[in-house]
Amino acid sequence: MNDTPRQATRLEAIGGRFDPWLLGAMLALASLGVVMVASASIYQHGNPFYYLIRHGMFLGVGLGLAAWAMRTELKSIEHHNQLLLLACFVLLALVFVPGLGSSVNGARRWINLGVSKFQVVEAVKVLYIIWIASYLVRFRDEVSVTWQAMLKPVVVVGLLVGLLLLQPDFGSSMLLLSITACMLVLGGAPIKRIILPILLLLPALVALVVFEPYRMKRVTSFMDPWADQLGSGYQLSNALMAIGRGEWGGIGLGGSVLKLNYLPEVHTDFIFSVIGEELGFVGVCLVIALYALLVGRAFWVGLRCVEMRRHFAGYIAFGVALWVGVQSFVSMGVNLGLLPTKGLTLPLISSGGSSILMTCVAMGLLLRVSYELERTQRQVALRGEAVQGAGEAPRAPADPRPAPAASASVAAASLSQTLRGTSRLQPRIEPTFERLA
Repeated sequence: MNDTPRQATRLEAIGGRFDPWLLGAMLALASLGVVMVASASIYQHGNPFYYLIRHGMFLGVGLGLAAWAMRTELKSIEHHNQLLLLACFVLLALVFVPGLGSSVNGARRWINLGVSKFQVVEAVKVLYIIWIASYLVRFRDEVSVTWQAMLKPVVVVGLLVGLLLLQPDFGSSMLLLSITACMLVLGGAPIKRIILPILLLLPALVALVVFEPYRMKRVTSFMDPWADQLGSGYQLSNALMAIGRGEWGGIGLGGSVLKLNYLPEVHTDFIFSVIGEELGFVGVCLVIALYALLVGRAFWVGLRCVEMRRHFAGYIAFGVALWVGVQSFVSMGVNLGLLPTKGLTLPLISSGGSSILMTCVAMGLLLRVSYELERTQRQVALRGEAVQGAGEAPRAPADPRPAPAASASVAAASLSQTLRGTSRLQPRIEPTFERLA
């Protein structure tokens, strides 16, 4: 009796499992975010629960989007990679459309959806990570050996950064550039080739800071915030005072003084300072540990995917890990006075509708990667057990007659095929488990 169809059905029926460490870190950060938004924003509006309710609504919608992403096959997402890249440019261009784009504090970064404003760069981060992951899968061998393949993503991100600087949004521009450089290295591009474009871009980035007065003020105030405590150093000096008041154990949840109209953007950009003041050194270490767990586990999942030849899934995990890692590092660094002031939220903790929604989508994609990794591992294990159980097929008796001599053309074709099989540019085949005939 032939068990092959039954075996194929069993392979297709196998499911995966969402990584419990990733899920636990995400839920812990999101829960802490709800608590800290409630504490930080209680005096920021006429209704003490205004920002908490708003944050809870966006978080609820975000969890729904995350659930959708967790149930979506990554192959179906990869199939639309070019459309996703086009969507990046369209979204960044929409902010300049009269009547649709919205300006806040001189920056034109939002589109007005009627019920709320949406910061388009948050969606661009997710879409761009998916596109560059797909690009590295399609050209991963070429990226490691040719300049042309490596420079294509550099040109794409350069165009995106150009649109971002018109808004202007210097922080998100640096974030996309950092993700691109790190993804290219993880995708196989030699580091020495990455250094050259960075060196060429560095003078332009320095010029953007030096010749823009408000950016230059941020750099100078970062170096000595106390020199102009009530002017350019106001945000950083108050953030440092809040963290200093927390000492080891904090002054208690809800007890922050600096959140009482002293520290600006207390529920978004500077929420980490409130954590430091109310929860102290212990709370700060807890937040850093949760981000380290989330980012480290995402890199581990991505590495396992690459080892299993699930490259697209692995590169998505790398991209999301880089996004969360770099953005959380910059946000915490700004609050601690380690970096110049920059308006980047703390992922999963800070209030902000666009940030919460798209971060939840990214977390859903990351959990889907872990699910498909577990599913692939189980399928491979089952196939191995089936092969071992079936044993070796009986060998046909040897033919005593000598084989006919191969012609020169056949030998040459065989040698050519062998050489192509060892080439670095030979396409690789991802493991699939199709129904056997």
